[in-house]
Amino acid sequence: MAQATFRHGNPLMVDYTPASDVSAGDVVVVGAVPHVAHLDIEANRLGALAAGGGVYDVTAKEALSAGDKVYWDADNNKVTKTAVAGKTYYCVGFIVPDSAASADGDTVRVQHSPDGSSISA
Repeated sequence: MAQATFRHGNPLMVDYTPASDVSAGDVVVVGAVPHVAHLDIEANRLGALAAGGGVYDVTAKEALSAGDKVYWDADNNKVTKTAVAGKTYYCVGFIVPDSAASADGDTVRVQHSPDGSSISA
């Protein structure tokens, strides 16, 4: 299953050559910025990742509300607003209006607008 499903928007695409295969919908953290693959990219082949500008459906790790700033938890392939000891999560964007999660596993809609910030505990 895709980690992020594109819904709409005008994503800014940047060149990317992965060391291993990347599937459409994968979230790939490059430096401190979570990017999203729109198409499959073979290992060692030039492809492109979205660096921001789109709206995506993703899975929440906890209850989230519209406007919450969320971070990518690469261990669980979910968005969160809460730091976990020994882990660093990078900002992926904000929960859009009219979207919310009441529990872990709910789907939320995120405006992909990474700002290079992170949380850790």
